[in-house]
Amino acid sequence: MSRHVVGWGLMGVRVLVVGTISLCLVPGIDRAEAQTAPGDSEVLPAIEVVAPPTASARPAARPPRGGAAPRATRNVRRVFVYPTAPTPTVGSGMDVDKVPAAVNAVGAGQIARTGSPNIADALQQQVPGIVLSDTTGNPFMPDVQFRGFVASPVSGTPQGLAVYQNGMRINEAFGDTVNWDLIPTAAIRSVTVVTNNPAFGLNALGGAVNVQMKDGFNYKGTEINTMGGSFGRIQSSAQHGKQIDNFSVYGALEGVRDNGYRNFSESAIRRFYGDVGYRTDSSEFHLNVGLAKNNFGAAAAVPVELLQRYWGATYTTPQTTDNRVAYANLTGKVEATPTWTIEGSARVRAFRQKTVDGNPTETGPCDADSTLLCFNEDDTTPGAPANGLNGVQLANPFPDTAVLGQIDRTTTRSTTTGATLQATNTDQLFGHNNQFMVGASFDSGVTRFGASAELGTIGPNYVVSGSGIFLGRSGEPVSIGPVSLRATNRYTGIYALDTFDVTDAFSISGGGRFNYANIVLQDLIGTDLNGNHTFSRFNPMIGGTYKITPELTAYAGYSEANRAPTPLELSCSDPARPCIAAAFLIADPPLQQVVSRTVEAGFRGTKELNIGTLGWKVGAFRATNADDILAIPSPELQGFGYFQNVGRTRRQGIEAQVNLTSKTLQLYASYALVDARFLDPLTLTSNSPFADADGNIQVLPGNRIPAIPRNRVKVGIDYSVTDAFKVGGDALFVGSQYFVGDESNQAARLPGYSVFNLHASYQINKTFQLYGRIDNILDHRYAVYGTFFERDDIPNFANGGADFTDARSVSPARPRAFYAGLKATF
Repeated sequence: MSRHVVGWGLMGVRVLVVGTISLCLVPGIDRAEAQTAPGDSEVLPAIEVVAPPTASARPAARPPRGGAAPRATRNVRRVFVYPTAPTPTVGSGMDVDKVPAAVNAVGAGQIARTGSPNIADALQQQVPGIVLSDTTGNPFMPDVQFRGFVASPVSGTPQGLAVYQNGMRINEAFGDTVNWDLIPTAAIRSVTVVTNNPAFGLNALGGAVNVQMKDGFNYKGTEINTMGGSFGRIQSSAQHGKQIDNFSVYGALEGVRDNGYRNFSESAIRRFYGDVGYRTDSSEFHLNVGLAKNNFGAAAAVPVELLQRYWGATYTTPQTTDNRVAYANLTGKVEATPTWTIEGSARVRAFRQKTVDGNPTETGPCDADSTLLCFNEDDTTPGAPANGLNGVQLANPFPDTAVLGQIDRTTTRSTTTGATLQATNTDQLFGHNNQFMVGASFDSGVTRFGASAELGTIGPNYVVSGSGIFLGRSGEPVSIGPVSLRATNRYTGIYALDTFDVTDAFSISGGGRFNYANIVLQDLIGTDLNGNHTFSRFNPMIGGTYKITPELTAYAGYSEANRAPTPLELSCSDPARPCIAAAFLIADPPLQQVVSRTVEAGFRGTKELNIGTLGWKVGAFRATNADDILAIPSPELQGFGYFQNVGRTRRQGIEAQVNLTSKTLQLYASYALVDARFLDPLTLTSNSPFADADGNIQVLPGNRIPAIPRNRVKVGIDYSVTDAFKVGGDALFVGSQYFVGDESNQAARLPGYSVFNLHASYQINKTFQLYGRIDNILDHRYAVYGTFFERDDIPNFANGGADFTDARSVSPARPRAFYAGLKATF
């Protein structure tokens, strides 16, 4: 039995984590009743049902603040409380057995056990429907894909998940991107993946990821953790939490350096998170702040012909990203009456990103006059020869033998502000328990985006060296010159949700949210990019749960969600005028907003066995998108593309998970099937080798959507050999997927893969713990992402300068890696 109890809250939820064997999220438990054991990293997922307090069920008086932790009991029934809306404070939660949707949670112990400074690794390990993809070539900047919907740091990726940190939306304003590297992992106390709830606002097509951070009320003590290992990895973190009467303080500092397993893929991460809290018997307030400054070498996909020679190969560098963020978030909760709770937040977030991206170029010597440079090497193309800023033709200073390339640079500076206000009532209705919630949110973002392109030459190592020649605006049909854009986003939402207990076993939930989005684009160089776009929609939700037995619950629900096109997508949506690298924008026809309709149903339950507590769940879902948006490559211009509404798409599947928890053994296994398909016939441009003479492919209804693996299997085990010595392992099996650009499903698929990891820890004494892990123990060489490239753009220098013969380009996964660390808790 564990000696420690860890407490935390889930966006409107009170949480209790019982030592090494359970993750319990209990509504109505005062967080001060749960004392944290710093460094306790063996918390496992689990579920138990506890009804939220009603007016008649509320205790007459709260327990004393700072009271002793409740005593952990063996084989307790697990508790998970569902966060019903994106509010940042404790107070409003829902019993999981009244949630008409699947619920997934990851606790601090599960995150710590991965040994990774990236929260996405824990999500992939613990949530059945999540799998990671690596489009950047850097493991610290992954795409997180849930049920075929993506939250990605890559500009231009159509996003489908809303992500919140302490109730603050962290999808960046310009492209709805999610930079997972900016979240300080050591400071996370829980992550939930929520579906079937429109209260989370825009972009929650596939659901929402809600990250809750630690504070001094639920984390007390000090921890210092240092780990190092393969590929020059060294990472350290320190965190401290303390409660002083009604006040609390918490701070976490993290640093990571990693040379990467591929050329030019170094990473440096520096993050800080802090929280100051104050609470009384009827109120609680927090001010949390964060800073981060991270630098990455992003090696991206590489032609398979180069990868076959060297696993660390790269193609057209430099590719670097510099991310910086600073934010402050003020949250508060007041229990106005025994049955009314008012919660609110106000936040500000400043984000800056700089990218440097070496690419092939469509600029070269003009056919008619090789002493001049023309776009697409064809002086009959409108807008050629490429013009300088003052309309001066560009002279060609490069020798005939030079292989030309281009260094594209972008700068994104966004400042977002927002506020949320929510009221929750637990008065009975017609003599039945009822929970009613109403709220409103407002977010405003101002972004300044700039881009430039510098011509250069590509060496035999595929490094692009700049020449000092910057391209001006080349006119029609494309623009590769400088861009300076100001974009303003204003998102407003009003929502209401209600859960009514028809009987003690049967509950129904219903509600909805009205979203209003206004996006204004202002071209700071000319007028081409000017635009004013408005999108609005009401998204309903309805569902019900039925407790068949005390150990078995059935659920079913229906919901809708919408996503407004981002400023980046709105500025690059004309196939006749594509943009390069999602950076050089032009004036385009407006896109339609995406609307997703989701239905899901399933069963979940727990069972006490002689060997421990068995928890399980199984469910099915179907999400149909109308006017889905995809990024489409230009058939004529390598590196160019545009965004397009592609009609209806569908993602459907099943998810199943089981876990067994006892004093010495923790075991989990899950399976997810995600079947993602186009529903309407399409003609798309593509770089696929199967494209016709015009560069088009024909997509038929039923074709699978690329980059979405159909099958995912996850297994993990932890065993306590002694009280001090613990060993464990986990395995991931991911099925095959189609290459991006193969929407017609004609090419061979990217093969599936399996990876096995081992970990162990030894508690030397009360203070020090040694731990280690081996990732990809079988050293399996596999790829997690695949696309196509133009084979004749750049010679295959590794093959004597001949053209490439294979159009496939993939992102290789990390080889076998060894890590060891020492953790001290005080």
